[in-house]
Amino acid sequence: MPPSYKAHVTEQKWQKKWAVSKLYKVNLAGKKPKYYNLVMFPYPSGDKLHVGHWYNYGPADSWGRYIRMRGYNVFEPMGFDSFGLPAENYAIKTGVAPQKSTEKNIKYMIKQLGGIGTMYDWEKTVVTSRPDYYKWSQWVFLQLYKKNLAYKKKAPVNWCPSCKTVLANEQVQDGNCERCGTEVTKKDLTQWFFDIRKYAEALLCHDKLEWPEKTLLMQENWIGRSQGIDISYKVESLDSKITVYTTRPDTNFGATFVVVAPESAFVKENFSAFKNKEEIKAYIKAANKKSDIERIAEGRKKTGVSTGLYAINHLTGKKMPIFVSDFVLAHVGTGCVVGVPGHDLRDFEFAKEKKLEIIRVVVGVDGDTSPITKAEQVQEERGKMINSDFLNEMDIHVAKEKIMDHLEKKNRGKRVVNYKLRDWLISRQRYWGAPIPIVICAKCGEVPVPEKDLPVVLPIKNVDYKPKGKAPLASVASFVKTKCPKCKGKATREVDTMDTFVCSSWYFLRYLSAKDKKQAFDMNLIKKWLPVDMYIGGPEHACMHLLYARFIHKVLMNDPKAEPFKRLVHQGLITKNGAKMSKSKGNVVSPDEFVAKYGSDVFRMYLMFMGPFTDGGDWSDKGITGIARFVERFYTMVSNKEEKVADKAALAKMLNKLIKKVSEDIEKFHFNTAVAALMEFTNFGLKNGLDKVSKKIAAQLIAPLAPHLAEECWKMLGSKNSIFDAGWPKFDPKLVVDDTVKIGVQVNGKVRGEIEINKNATQEEAIKLARINENVLRYLTQGQLIKEIYVPGRIVGFVVK
Repeated sequence: MPPSYKAHVTEQKWQKKWAVSKLYKVNLAGKKPKYYNLVMFPYPSGDKLHVGHWYNYGPADSWGRYIRMRGYNVFEPMGFDSFGLPAENYAIKTGVAPQKSTEKNIKYMIKQLGGIGTMYDWEKTVVTSRPDYYKWSQWVFLQLYKKNLAYKKKAPVNWCPSCKTVLANEQVQDGNCERCGTEVTKKDLTQWFFDIRKYAEALLCHDKLEWPEKTLLMQENWIGRSQGIDISYKVESLDSKITVYTTRPDTNFGATFVVVAPESAFVKENFSAFKNKEEIKAYIKAANKKSDIERIAEGRKKTGVSTGLYAINHLTGKKMPIFVSDFVLAHVGTGCVVGVPGHDLRDFEFAKEKKLEIIRVVVGVDGDTSPITKAEQVQEERGKMINSDFLNEMDIHVAKEKIMDHLEKKNRGKRVVNYKLRDWLISRQRYWGAPIPIVICAKCGEVPVPEKDLPVVLPIKNVDYKPKGKAPLASVASFVKTKCPKCKGKATREVDTMDTFVCSSWYFLRYLSAKDKKQAFDMNLIKKWLPVDMYIGGPEHACMHLLYARFIHKVLMNDPKAEPFKRLVHQGLITKNGAKMSKSKGNVVSPDEFVAKYGSDVFRMYLMFMGPFTDGGDWSDKGITGIARFVERFYTMVSNKEEKVADKAALAKMLNKLIKKVSEDIEKFHFNTAVAALMEFTNFGLKNGLDKVSKKIAAQLIAPLAPHLAEECWKMLGSKNSIFDAGWPKFDPKLVVDDTVKIGVQVNGKVRGEIEINKNATQEEAIKLARINENVLRYLTQGQLIKEIYVPGRIVGFVVK
């Protein structure tokens, strides 16, 4: 009997051999075609790696192994996105310094990642919280500062009262802090921003990207490009004007009111002229507690307070009441919107709430000219103009251009392009982050720290991590007090730290030069290795990390067309009882016990077997023993010294079909069906027998999916070098084409059976075989056979009367 497979002994043996031989050390100057295979690096939290991480890293590594066997020089690094709130909150709770807890977690996670059997090149790792990395994150900040893309301004920001820090819009979920769940408020603070809006057009161009359409659409919607016109109206009783932005000026003859954002410049500049000051003040306070997403949500009841002021519609002479309303955002357009309730659903809902006039100025394709009283009548996209003076009878799209020409000629409007995208707020009033390299001098003002003086080191001793509404670094005198780089006089350091997304926006560049002390990255290596060929990570990063990384890459490359990631694949979500795994929910599943019991190859393949990689699924361990039995059977098949083959022709066909199937499935990230095909072949191989060449091919095909098992089989079959340097088998196209086909048999137009025949069978042979099919025969005996039909390779038919 062949020996049984000892997973743990085998896996530890090969992990040691791979490490000693430096099998996965990459020669970045190698002559083979390059392939940069990258998975989003993890945050080293106290939860360690859970099943969801494994589902990401295991298949991503399998893809890299497959590509390596295809003859590519694969670079597959790993690092840790180690700055951020969790370690700081842990320090507040326990007193354990973030540096200490983070490094401890990193050490354990490296052990876990090694246990997966990944081919990471650990000599090129990065840890964002170490000075040798954040020195260059500070350098990145300075590059943006030099290009006038980093600036400081006072602005309303999202504020978490619990975390006592600023949150980016993307970090506010349903009005609450995504980290702690506390209701978010608004607060005016002087903050640092990156001017990402200057790159809005470049970020909308994604011709080079092989990304999921949904992700690209999310970025397009987030950027929110629109073409329209700024229209200025005189405000009655004031010596001023109000400027609104609209993409539908063609409907302006139907404008009956104006709404302004609570935080808009118009409110601040004209508040003293408002009639309902106390009510408006309370309304603004309430609006500050809501997120932008909550304010503009569809179906939400529209609210607002009248200012008592009126704008004059110069097209109609009508007085339009001006309201403060939170469904308008100050950063979109001018922060002021003209209301056309007959032809905009939000405006219609507001007009109904406030009992305002609704005027029809468009007739849709349905020809309805009746007064607009129901939401279903609101025509937004198609139709012809009515009640609009010189625009009457024009198509709305023609009318739009005509009215813009008119407004610009009369100096009442100006064509503009607007974006919903806001500049990237990078200031954080927290400790555990990269210090912003700026010095404030009473004489010289804002002074960037010279590059030669980087890094600005984060202090370790005498730090009070507890949030007090200001940055913890402000209380560290030894950090704050410094000398001005320009005049050498007394100065203070910037005490905010950078958003951790800054650190993760360029790490893929640093991997290539991880040990370089002279530069952030080597441009020669960048030119050779970028863009990343395959980037794997969660879809939740679409409008944060993925957008920020594209922006920073374009800036650093000094090329608006440069892209960091060529192909993007999102892994599916692994849930537990239908819910996302998280420590707070108590539903995190650790892989360690399963790896200890079955081995990492079994666990890797079991996760793959759950379904297509991009789908994910709900966690259950019920089927893992089936994968363990498959591994044992595969090992038995290969280790069997008997090489007698019962049917050589059948083996040749099965093996070539297997090569084709596994190759195509891995290319599509359908690891589940690749495993299933290997299972089917193993059943065949155990019955039919395999020769040595077939065993080697089977080992090569399972290698990306079960690396330790494959190496053991490869060695057992007499090979001295690693299986991952053996290449990928090719199939014979002639041997993957079936000699037989399955075709349906119809009786009076209804399928009554199926037969399998040679694809070159004659009509006589097909009819003969169809007539003896048991179910077909039953229907043929129910009447007189009138006609026989045969369409080669497709169908046999009988007509019975």
